[in-house]
Amino acid sequence: MSLTFRLATPTDASQLQPLVQSAYRGDSSRAGWTTEADLLGGERIDVDGIISKIARPNAAVIIATDPDGILTACCEVERKGTERAYFGMFAVDPKRQAGGFGRQVLQYAEEWCAREWGTKKMEMSVIWTRAELIAWYERRGYKKTGETRAFPWEELGEQGWALRGKEELDLYFEVLEKEIGDGEKGKSEVVVGQVEVAAVAA
Repeated sequence: MSLTFRLATPTDASQLQPLVQSAYRGDSSRAGWTTEADLLGGERIDVDGIISKIARPNAAVIIATDPDGILTACCEVERKGTERAYFGMFAVDPKRQAGGFGRQVLQYAEEWCAREWGTKKMEMSVIWTRAELIAWYERRGYKKTGETRAFPWEELGEQGWALRGKEELDLYFEVLEKEIGDGEKGKSEVVVGQVEVAAVAA
């Protein structure tokens, strides 16, 4: 099944928040394989947080819908200098994971960044304990850089919490990256799997 992609606007935030929440936190997330439910509880991001991401300069939130127009997945990308971009807030409806949607979203995000920003390298950060998720990215061509980044405990805020003590969890991020293109801009369409998807203007 092919997905249709567009850039999010602030009016989409109220639909995006429960999608992101369902993919990462709470019992509903256990239906998928991106869950953090054994590590962290509470709200992963609120509506205002998503609006902030949508409104940032040099960044975009990408929405994916199925042929019936149902919200299926999303991600964020952020420009980091002239040749690098960051990929994050990757969420697929947990009841629809393992259906190839994640591959489509990741590929579209890579090609969008290469086309719109001339990005040559995509990076991401993944909690180091998420071995299955890291392996999935490695099968998509990503490699560990050896760099690690501190877990932002302060960003859990009042609505989120760790299920065990910080010392016991010892959470941090592994940084992965991938060469995604030669920096050429201006293509009018991209191919996701075998499906042509019209390019979305920045």
